[in-house]
Amino acid sequence: MAEMKQIVRIINADILGNRKLRMALTSVYGIGFSFSNAVCNTLGLEQERPVGTLSNEEIKNIEDVIKNPSKYNVPSYLYNRRGDVENGEDKHIITSDLRLSKEFDIKRLKRIKSYRGIRHALGLPVRGQKTRSNFRTGKAIGVSKKKAIARTRAKDGGTK
Repeated sequence: MAEMKQIVRIINADILGNRKLRMALTSVYGIGFSFSNAVCNTLGLEQERPVGTLSNEEIKNIEDVIKNPSKYNVPSYLYNRRGDVENGEDKHIITSDLRLSKEFDIKRLKRIKSYRGIRHALGLPVRGQKTRSNFRTGKAIGVSKKKAIARTRAKDGGTK
């Protein structure tokens, strides 16, 4: 068996060599637990195997499956971009491409002034959560002590 590597680079993500393959793949932005499982099963790799023991050829195969899942018959329901708005096709995107498409989706929602777009623009919760006790970041909670003192002085006529 080859020597164990301390850090393995898979698609712009540095992964510690002692992490199990199944969980290590989830540290790549855009890959979740189910997709990671599918990659391991497609290539016939042991999921509990440390990433540091993978050969360069196996790493290349993993990257190829992640970049072209349809070529390896990975089910389309595991993709993160099904029925894309632009062209309607199913695809799986990762890293900076996913961040960009997410940003463009939010901008599109704001531009068409949909309910979700308005909620994004106002910084409010988008998915139906209550706002009574949460989402109060950046707003004053309670009474400021200085304002309270100023108010009581104004009521008393400024004698204190």
